Amino acid sequence: MRLIRHAATLAFSTLALGAAAHAQEHTFKLHHFLGAQTPSQTEMLEPWARQVEANSGGRIAIEIYPAMSLGGRPPELIQQARDGVVDIIWTVNGYTPGLFPRTEVMELPTVFTNDPVAANLALHDMFDSDLAEEYQGVEVMFLHTHPGNALYTLDSEVGTPADVAGMNLRIPTRTGAWIIEALGANPVAMPVPELPQSLSKGVVDGAFIPYEIGAALKLQDQIGYVVEGPDDSKFGSTTFQVSMNKARWDSLPPEIQKAFRDASDRDWWGEVGEIWKATDDAGLQTMTGAGVTLIELDPENYAAFETQMQPVVDRWIEEVEAKGIDGATLVEKARALIDENTDTSM
Repeated sequence: MRLIRHAATLAFSTLALGAAAHAQEHTFKLHHFLGAQTPSQTEMLEPWARQVEANSGGRIAIEIYPAMSLGGRPPELIQQARDGVVDIIWTVNGYTPGLFPRTEVMELPTVFTNDPVAANLALHDMFDSDLAEEYQGVEVMFLHTHPGNALYTLDSEVGTPADVAGMNLRIPTRTGAWIIEALGANPVAMPVPELPQSLSKGVVDGAFIPYEIGAALKLQDQIGYVVEGPDDSKFGSTTFQVSMNKARWDSLPPEIQKAFRDASDRDWWGEVGEIWKATDDAGLQTMTGAGVTLIELDPENYAAFETQMQPVVDRWIEEVEAKGIDGATLVEKARALIDENTDTSM
């Protein structure tokens, strides 16, 4: 589906832009934190931007600025969008801890397991009723997860939770930090572009990140092992957003808003999950092809990790309920929607 859609988009874009090369009325700057050649840009952001442009008949141009090339650090992206410093951002929600507490439900261990398509569709189906109120100052184009956090280690084989105890591990989110604490390790928060240097300097012993980003950062040149559970199960996930400055959005005519909405529909949210699954599989191949050892935990050992991580879910429920959020209901709803959408995502 993805290749057909993208081929059609490119073909239409060529015709539309050729016919309307001088008709672009709306130019947008899209700012993000990874490099221009990473799959996040080439496989997700660029096709989405080209689809929006095609939908507009050439009236829209989206300029992509990777690697924080417009200035600032990754945690500042959401404020850049809210302040109108840039028009559109792609960012990790967890770079600003506590700002998107409801959406954190999709990061929790035992809620997310291994299906980013089902998780993204669940996020879509929860958005208007459960999540939208925390995205003040921006208009969300789409949310997504990645296929989950694998455990990377420099030189330590991991088979049980006890093997993780005492390690210094990088994570970008507070829920990920709680997972690390539950496993008896020490969380070290940092934006992912800082990870290679932190590994080389011994600041951290490893990290929880997906394979796609690990390969993009060339971590296969540094680490010895990657660890996951059975059937591609992982250790929680991370949520991301592509959002526009709210004032800029409100200023757009309806037909231009429709160009964005049509490119960001429910099918696209699911397709983003397919994209990330494919690029994550390719990232793992890059890792193992470079000599990194993949450790696949057997069901019994992975169950031991899940048991030790379960208090993270309880901790999250207790914390958000103190803010007036019904966390238990959100967990139940997220799990139910993931199960419901798993059948349609396979």
